[in-house]
Amino acid sequence: MRNLIYIFLGGGFGSVMRFLISSYTQKLWNVNAFPLGTFVVNISGCFLIGVLAAYFLKIDNSLKYLLITGVCGGYTTFSTFSAENFSLWQSGNYNILVLYALLSLVIGLLMVFLGFQLVKN
Repeated sequence: MRNLIYIFLGGGFGSVMRFLISSYTQKLWNVNAFPLGTFVVNISGCFLIGVLAAYFLKIDNSLKYLLITGVCGGYTTFSTFSAENFSLWQSGNYNILVLYALLSLVIGLLMVFLGFQLVKN
């Protein structure tokens, strides 16, 4: 139960940080139509999950639920997606890596389109 509370608290904090950093970045550096705020959040989230995953490989404790699952999960699920792809790369599962990455991108875009069409009509 404690781990669920950690995830809940971290997720809320990560979500607020995503909103603040993305909004501030987009206002500070508006580069045409490029979603720089989201890009900064996704890339910084990938770096953060890499640091935290390496740290918690050495020291396993409940804070990983707060920081990795909670904060990183609330901040950006792209960091988890990237960490999973990195794990597939490390283990030599290159075919699964390419399949997972391409399917996630293509089917993800398709699902957004379908969801949009469903509500729009």
